[in-house]
Amino acid sequence: MSKTAKLLWLDLEMTGTDIDSDVILEAAAIATEWEFNEIATFEAVIKQDEALMERQMAKAKDVWSGRNFWDENSEARNGLFAQNQTGQTQHEVEQALIEFVATHFGSKKEVYLAGNSIHNDRRFIAKYMPELDKKLHYRMLDVTAWKLVFENKFHKKFAQPKDHRAVEDIRRSISELEYYLKKVRP
Repeated sequence: MSKTAKLLWLDLEMTGTDIDSDVILEAAAIATEWEFNEIATFEAVIKQDEALMERQMAKAKDVWSGRNFWDENSEARNGLFAQNQTGQTQHEVEQALIEFVATHFGSKKEVYLAGNSIHNDRRFIAKYMPELDKKLHYRMLDVTAWKLVFENKFHKKFAQPKDHRAVEDIRRSISELEYYLKKVRP
């Protein structure tokens, strides 16, 4: 039973980004220490009503481009749809994540959430997984902040294809932060 984790890297795949109408389809977490070595991994698909998923994914337009996110990422969409029937309830996934945190972080209050655009995931956690939300520290490590600085100030871009499956997205976020840190380390 490990209690050495320092960061809870988390990614949720949702039908969209609207907190009031979209739902969570998949949750993944990786517990790491500050050197970003994986201590443990968690993955779960949340079973949602198929008709709801169809409606939500059909309307998942990118706010800036107007393109349908899920149509452009059909492989991820199809994978999530195929796994939907074997998924767990949202409550079961929340309880499993709470147990994951207890196992790898112990009773410490400072469980830092980390990831790309993690503030949006945190909004969904607060609404749909409130018991998990209570276990998390208010401070978060958002890799997107690093991305903004490096792309706009230093013209350095981390390029890697996006699969839009939760655990792969987390590993990409960890790699991306390591890329930025290598640029600032002496």
